[in-house]
Amino acid sequence: MNLEYSQNYPGIDDLRNKAKSRIPNFAFEYLDGGCNEDVNLYRNTTELREVQLKPFYLNDYDGLDMSTTLFGKTYSAPFGVAPVGLQGLIWPNSPNILAKAAKEHNVPFILSTVSTSAIEDIAKITEGDFWYQLYHPAEDVLRDDILRRLKEANCDVLVILADVPSFGFRPRDIRNGLAMPPRMTLKNILQIMGRPNWAFQTLVHGQPSFATLKPYMPKGLDMGQLGAFMNKTFSGRLNRDRIATIRDKWQGKLVIKGIASSEDAQLAVDLGLDGMIVSNHGGRQLDAGESAVKSLANLLSFKNKLTVMMDSGIRSGADVARALAVGADFTFLGRTFMYSVAALGNKGGQHAMAVLKHQLKQVMEQVCCERVGDFPKHFIR
Repeated sequence: MNLEYSQNYPGIDDLRNKAKSRIPNFAFEYLDGGCNEDVNLYRNTTELREVQLKPFYLNDYDGLDMSTTLFGKTYSAPFGVAPVGLQGLIWPNSPNILAKAAKEHNVPFILSTVSTSAIEDIAKITEGDFWYQLYHPAEDVLRDDILRRLKEANCDVLVILADVPSFGFRPRDIRNGLAMPPRMTLKNILQIMGRPNWAFQTLVHGQPSFATLKPYMPKGLDMGQLGAFMNKTFSGRLNRDRIATIRDKWQGKLVIKGIASSEDAQLAVDLGLDGMIVSNHGGRQLDAGESAVKSLANLLSFKNKLTVMMDSGIRSGADVARALAVGADFTFLGRTFMYSVAALGNKGGQHAMAVLKHQLKQVMEQVCCERVGDFPKHFIR
């Protein structure tokens, strides 16, 4: 495994700044922003970084092991790649780049329904070692066909998405006319002209599209009609019956993402789910909600009933350590990996994996934590 990384970009802020200089502003603002006034976006990172760890400097220390067993599979680190929509718009071919890096580093990669690579392509890259996040289709026949394709692709874990009953109100994206493809206003055209490498890579890899959904799109669909097609095709609101039906049909591991309340967590337990990802969609859905780490702290009583994971607000290896100390069994990061790929292209996936592992290793050595499961012993507040 290659743990080398570019020393020009050792920090996540370095990657974010480089990414901003390499991609059109409409793509960067889609990646970087939250909803409404970005209150919960900042709350996620701020409150997570208020977590403090206690070091035990005089303890005997026999080295560290950051491997983590999750649903019967042992991963090399306690973090994975969170699902991100429109990945190929942010940087061309980025889902494939990240899936390849995740496979090489032996960590989970989650493909979103609205990403820009198809199930079958990611399955080939990962040899079936991937997870899939499902936006709930409005029609049962579409849901069942996606489940069929996932089974044929040997997908490890199905993640059903709970926190998008409606799309977040995101002023930047509205101003930028963000769609798939983006509306070609003069402003957006000038932005693209100012990012020739991004434009060239887009030409090489082709205009991004919702690749997994292509078989279900009407032939000759005008891309300007894509938004209407998506609104008609998907109904993001989950309920007991919808979850129970998927539980009956899906024989593999089933995880629900976007849980932020004990009531929803209890329903997940009652319906026989295997895990939940405590998340607020990276602060992109409900500005008035609480931070993901606060939700996590309130849901730890469910750890003896299902696997409790977390995303939203986690940017660095130190943040991974903080989330584990609070009590998460596992973590996922989205923006960090996308910053890295936008900054470094094909090398971005490998770079981000290596940096995160180095950062987490340093924290473990500093506080004298030998196994990631021991982090709660170091939790102060």
